Amino acid sequence: MPIYQIISIVVFIAIWALAAQLASSTLLPGPIEVLSVLGAAVRSGALIEHLSVTLLRVIAAFILAMSIGVGLGLLMGRSDVANRLGDPWLVIFLNIPALVVIILSYVWFGLTEAAAIGAVAVNKIPNVAVTIREGARALDAQLDEMADVYRFTFRARLYHVTLPQLQPYIAAAARSGLSLIWKIVLVVEMLGRSNGIGFQLNLFFQLFDVSSILAYSFSFTAIMLLIELLIVQPYERYATRWRFAHA
Repeated sequence: MPIYQIISIVVFIAIWALAAQLASSTLLPGPIEVLSVLGAAVRSGALIEHLSVTLLRVIAAFILAMSIGVGLGLLMGRSDVANRLGDPWLVIFLNIPALVVIILSYVWFGLTEAAAIGAVAVNKIPNVAVTIREGARALDAQLDEMADVYRFTFRARLYHVTLPQLQPYIAAAARSGLSLIWKIVLVVEMLGRSNGIGFQLNLFFQLFDVSSILAYSFSFTAIMLLIELLIVQPYERYATRWRFAHA
């Protein structure tokens, strides 16, 4: 981790500790108290259990949203007819509050795992589709002509012409998708699941247990940060390596 990021984190913790000391209230626990609660939750196994459940929901919703969103966005970006037909639907779903989608999913399909994951995916699919649609519109027409001349198969065209050009847009959709999906998953868990980080946060809220709220929140934020640093960013560098190979 770069030195500036480490300094930034240290400054944040110092300000937090100072604010907690000045407030001297259970409503604003300090870093040491939160760390103690976090350690106790890890030792008891409760944190790992709920963290794993939430992470699995995030992964499932992310894969579903990205798969459908990328396909829909590519189709709308390459087909004027599909874009005209699909654009009103995108506008509608982009402006429906996530809370409404979650409530309707539970009402229509019950308090099930499929309803929970589906509600999260439905909230993210329009955002992915819009981003990919703009990327599909910006594809180089000359590369398409080259693919026609060399009679590329659909698979070859997709992997060697289309996806490399869409990679920045896919990376942007994935990065924003992760940050949005896990937040919606917490709401889904608060409203209709009996486990997960969101369920625990709802329980701690009723007990006014701020230390546990912060401990569970920071733990999942740390997991998402690790995913960004260890998976998303390395993949992005790997996918764009061809840009620097000829620099």
